[in-house]
Parts: sequence; C-alpha cells; structure tokens
Amino acid sequence: MSLEKYQTELIEHGMSVGALKFGTFTLKSGRTSPYFFNAGLLASGPVLNTLCSAYAATIANALKSSPGLPEFDILFGPAYKGIPFAAGTAILLHRDHGIDVGFAYDRKEAKDHGEGGITVGTPVKGKRVLVLDDVATAGTAIRATIDTVKREGGEVVGAILMLDRQEVGKEGRSSIAEIEELLGGKGRVPTILKMKDLMRWLQEHGRTEELAKMQEYWEQYGAKESA
Repeated sequence: MSLEKYQTELIEHGMSVGALKFGTFTLKSGRTSPYFFNAGLLASGPVLNTLCSAYAATIANALKSSPGLPEFDILFGPAYKGIPFAAGTAILLHRDHGIDVGFAYDRKEAKDHGEGGITVGTPVKGKRVLVLDDVATAGTAIRATIDTVKREGGEVVGAILMLDRQEVGKEGRSSIAEIEELLGGKGRVPTILKMKDLMRWLQEHGRTEELAKMQEYWEQYGAKESA
C-alpha cells in the first residue's frame, strides 16, 4: 500500500529540516534506535503547514472510520511543542474540513494569579477532549496529559499522534494498544505515520542500508500486533 501524499510530504519535509534523521540514537528508554524524529525542529511556516495539514487530514479520516475517533469538542496540545501544533491543526480542521473545535493547552507550572489554573484556552471542564502529541514510545507523556485533563474536569476521548514507533510498551504490548484501552477501545489513537511507513519510504527510495537497520530494530522491539 502506497503512502498518502501528506505522509510523504511530512517525511521529506522532516528530513529537509533535520527533524527526521536516520543513524544511531539513544532514546529516553535506553534503547538504541536507528532513527529519531525531533518534532521541535518542525518550526517554519511551510513545515508547520505540512504537519498540521497531516494532523487535520488524519483526524478527519479517523472521525469517519469504524472503529475510529468519537466526536470531540477540544483539541489539547501539551506544552510546549504541542501548543503550536494543536493551534495550527484547529485552524486547518476548520478551513479544510469544516470541523470546528476549541483549542487548549497546559502550563508547565500552575499560575496562581489572574485566571490561575494549569490549562489555557477553551475550558476543558465537562468537554470531550482529543489530545494531540508528537511521538509515542512508551506512552508516558500521553498518560500524564490524560491525568491533567481529568483533573481539570474534561474527558479525554482519544489522542492523535504524529508518529507511532510501533514498539512494545510497559506491559510488553504495543504502547498504542495500551493507550487505546485506556481511552475506550480500538481506533481511539490514530497516527499520521508509523515506523512501518518510514520503512516503506526507505524501500521506495532504495535506501537499503538504513532499511536493514530499521528491520533489525523492528525484530527486536517492534510491537508485532500493530503491524
């Protein structure tokens, strides 16, 4: 199955600005990975447009899928990287897909003056919330954001990711599958790209050495049920 246009554009724009690299990288988990995606470097107008368009298209498709995403009221971008990504995606959901939702994010530290609180933007209390994040390995960051939204009175009904590394999580299964269970079932965590999509792009472009290293990593850490 060939990649969608927005997937190819995100891979190639990511590589052009050094956000997506192939090589040798040590992850927070301690694993040595043959690739790394630093979403913080997706920081220009054209690249943000590519990324947020891909987020918006993936959300719109997931809302139509079965099983897929349920309706939601607010797009939530965890600080700091998630803030511009969620804001841009909310704009493009409206402009390109006719989907109108609020936008919110959290602070790293609670504010004790003015309006106070830990979240900024559309109030999440009593609302259905979709969390927007970049890369999931063990799913730790998403779990923390779910807790934040719950404390503020919101209900997290799903999460949208830029990249699913398709690795086993804490319980020896796909971390995405674990988060889907937490959020209500299959289809609740759509992703723009998966590790297998990156491997498909490498194969299509004849980058055999990098592909071999990716395959080796997949054999060791890949969540086989997510393939």
